[in-house]
This record gives sequence, structure tokens and C-alpha cells, in this order.
Amino acid sequence: MRSILPLAASAAMICASPASAAERLPDGVYHCEIYLLGQFLSLGDITIRGNVYTGPAHFPAPRQGYNYQIETNGEISWLGPLGGFTAGGNSISLTQVTSFDPVDASFDIIMRQPHGAFTASTCTIR
Repeated sequence: MRSILPLAASAAMICASPASAAERLPDGVYHCEIYLLGQFLSLGDITIRGNVYTGPAHFPAPRQGYNYQIETNGEISWLGPLGGFTAGGNSISLTQVTSFDPVDASFDIIMRQPHGAFTASTCTIR
């Protein structure tokens, strides 16, 4: 009986974890920007609906949707292309949720450029 108690306590702690309770980002349009050369530059908008994303897009045109997943540590795995973040030799190094709050939900995308430099952008719900 003693060996079951630590296992049950561990399972309860995992279920109570705040990151595991938030399985997805709030639905909405997330505006992505990067700070470069002293100014903010728009990288487009990513639309989130359920566990599907579209974009980034610079115009509100319908686009194909792809699934995404959020790990218990808040890391997002994009299960499809992500516009310029994954084009022209660029790749996603990491995407981390910074807020699940519906009012100011956001995530940061760390992109690796073809020559090896890293660029960080922030995407915030509108």
C-alpha cells in the first residue's frame, strides 16, 4: 500500500499543474512583431481557432489551417508551415507561450535564420 501513495500524489500534482490545465491558446488573431533597428516591424497575423492555426498573413484572406500542440511546459509545436518563419531557409527553434490569459494571451517565436543567427518575435492577441 505504501508504494501506491507516492504514485497517487505524483499523479495529482501533474493534474494540478497550471500549464497542463491550459491545453490551448484562446481563440483569436495574434499580431506578430519583431523589434529591429529601433522599430517594431509586423510579421503578420496568426489566427488560432481551437487547435488549428492559419497564417501568418498580412491580409485577412482565407488560408489553409494546420494543427498545433502545446506541451505541458507551454512550448508550442507547429504541425505545418508558419509563413516566413519556416520559409527561405528559416526554421523555428522554439515557440513558448508567455500568457494564456484571454485578455493578453501571447507567445514568443524564436526563429533561426539560414546564416545561423536567431531572431525573436512576440505574437499578442488583438
